[in-house]
Amino acid sequence: MNLTTSYLGLRLRNPLIASASPQNAELDHLRRLDDAGIGAVVLPSVFQEQLEAGTNDYASIGAACAEVPEFLAPLDGGPYGLIPESHLALIMRAKAELSVPVIASLNGASASHWTRYAALLEEAGADALELNLYFVPVDPLEPGAAVEQRYLDVLASVRQAVKIPVAVKMPPYFSSIGNMASRLVKGGADGLVIFNRYLQPDIDLQRLELSSELELSSAREIRLPLLWIALLAGRVEGSLAASGGVESAEQVVKYLLAGADAVMTTAAILREGPGCVHTLLAGLEDWLDTQPAESLEQIRGSMSWLRLKKHDNYVRANYLQLIEGFSSVHRG
Repeated sequence: MNLTTSYLGLRLRNPLIASASPQNAELDHLRRLDDAGIGAVVLPSVFQEQLEAGTNDYASIGAACAEVPEFLAPLDGGPYGLIPESHLALIMRAKAELSVPVIASLNGASASHWTRYAALLEEAGADALELNLYFVPVDPLEPGAAVEQRYLDVLASVRQAVKIPVAVKMPPYFSSIGNMASRLVKGGADGLVIFNRYLQPDIDLQRLELSSELELSSAREIRLPLLWIALLAGRVEGSLAASGGVESAEQVVKYLLAGADAVMTTAAILREGPGCVHTLLAGLEDWLDTQPAESLEQIRGSMSWLRLKKHDNYVRANYLQLIEGFSSVHRG
């Protein structure tokens, strides 16, 4: 079965991508993912706060990058155990040892001098760049247009700095997701990752304080990104990568049917280890063997808005049908 796919203009051997996680800072982990058959890897994000708190002398970092033996510093410091200099070294190491595309990641919320670091990620050998834009608009007076402009400004700043493909990992909280997706693509994004997953605090009733715990996604979270992949596929230019809720090959298949070019997972790999990649791919091939198809391209997007003739499940009318159906069952 031909599982090859195109994402951000990169040719992948299959659509499965290991999205950014702390473990992706370890070369041995990346090698195991490669051996298990992953299509591409996204390295841990470099955060805006790391860059703004550190040196502004990007030229000196670039010069250090040229002196590779001296530049391979221990991977310590920062939220993911990385400092900017050693992150560049990680990219070089990964590019030298892996057989699959290596995608770098920047995590920020506003455009400023830190976006120039994108050029160094490109110089270090990254095949593409993922912008993980994370901004919670806590000011109730800030209009939605201003929030949207933040994302477009960061993208424009990074786009000026690099020539490699750029993907934007966008949140699901815009008032018009389709419009914002189109604007991001027109603003220079080669693709979109649907969706960024915001941390959400809880309240500790014993200590009476806010608490935040990192919870891995589960299959029940697939429906929102699945909906928007299906609505956007073929209707906006650029690649679409699905993110969130992948526990088994079942979710991978659903995302592809909706129209995803690639499917990203972190939770499954963190739970089960790199070996789960082989399991996911085997499950995908098993399902494809039951279909009259010889490649992914023949089934990709077959359940998208663009391809389906009947749109009831995507529009308001279906909500009324669901409510009526639920009521009739419980009356009986």
